[in-house]
Amino acid sequence: MKRLHIHVAVENLPKSISFYSTLFNTQPVVVKDDYAKWMLDDPRVNFAISDRARIAGVDHLGIQTETREELAELADRMKAAGEVTRDQEATTCCYARSDKTWVNDPQGIRWETFHTFGEATTYGEDEPDVKLNAKAACCPPATSAPPAKACC
Repeated sequence: MKRLHIHVAVENLPKSISFYSTLFNTQPVVVKDDYAKWMLDDPRVNFAISDRARIAGVDHLGIQTETREELAELADRMKAAGEVTRDQEATTCCYARSDKTWVNDPQGIRWETFHTFGEATTYGEDEPDVKLNAKAACCPPATSAPPAKACC
């Protein structure tokens, strides 16, 4: 079974932890000086926030898999969609060890598919990725895209 992943960049981590803990009616399962994560079952989502000097708002979306086989299937689908992808093996990101595939959708929204197989003591280090025009070792920043239009 897969789990939706949402990572939001925040300006005030303690205030955001309080807000989301109240919203989800539970405390985060991981809390660091610059990061927090909730592994929710209702709805089934891996929801993370950080204050790592990014623009506030949705940082990226993703799908977390329970197995490497599920990850391989999703990575194949991303490649078949025709966008440039970046695969990573045994990377450290968000205080976890994971295999990943990254892609930007046609609108520039970053999607991460990943299988986590262990914890890490550091957030992770960024290295440039020329193909995605991003830093990609851990939660690569968005490529330049037009601003989102308001709706509703």
